[in-house]
Amino acid sequence: MRWLAVTLTMDAEIALLPDCFAPRRRAKVWTFEEGTDMTRWIAVLLVAGVGIVGSNRADAQEAAPGPGRVEVSIIPAGGVFFTERTETNEPSFGNYDLGGAVAVNFNRYVGVEGEVSGALGIAQDLQFGGLTSNLKTPDILNYSGNVVVSAANHSSVTPYVTGGVGGLSLFEKAGLGINDTETFLTGNVGGGVKWYAGRWGVRGDYRFVGVQSKDDAPSFFGRDTRYGHRVYGAVILNVVQ
Repeated sequence: MRWLAVTLTMDAEIALLPDCFAPRRRAKVWTFEEGTDMTRWIAVLLVAGVGIVGSNRADAQEAAPGPGRVEVSIIPAGGVFFTERTETNEPSFGNYDLGGAVAVNFNRYVGVEGEVSGALGIAQDLQFGGLTSNLKTPDILNYSGNVVVSAANHSSVTPYVTGGVGGLSLFEKAGLGINDTETFLTGNVGGGVKWYAGRWGVRGDYRFVGVQSKDDAPSFFGRDTRYGHRVYGAVILNVVQ
């Protein structure tokens, strides 16, 4: 039986491929901690972006024209119409209305306003019982203090509601049995729409007016509670923004 002898040589060298000792670039693994940091940065950027967009939208809304701290309304044209009171034979009639108002706004939504207007008498047919006469109506002075509540929007078009109390002075008109100036307590409710363009604007307004009666009032007006309707158009000037 033959044995196969293997001779071990300590100095024998093992041949290596040419690139075995070449340095290799190690692949970088994205760790969980690094992913978390990246997520945080993205979240911060998103929040900042939303904040900038929201701020720009809010600035744009605040920049919309609207009521100033103090505004003046100039009323060049309007009318007031009082309905007939059959119980006391007080006729219906209408007058041409003009005047002005000053409003102080606490904020964009709530303010107070003082109004003064003159209702100028005009010739018209007045019915007393079964008789009709063409006569000029007496001049009237209206004055009131009102609370104004505007709609909660950020538009140049602003609807509002208003109401308050005041007085009505009916000037002397001997031909109608009014021998002296008569003053009555009044109340009003109504509303309207304002449109602003910078410091200027326009306004349309409607009021329902109630006039308290007096026992010693002339037969033409005021012995019974009178109700009227007042409408006007006005130009607005924001004197204090």
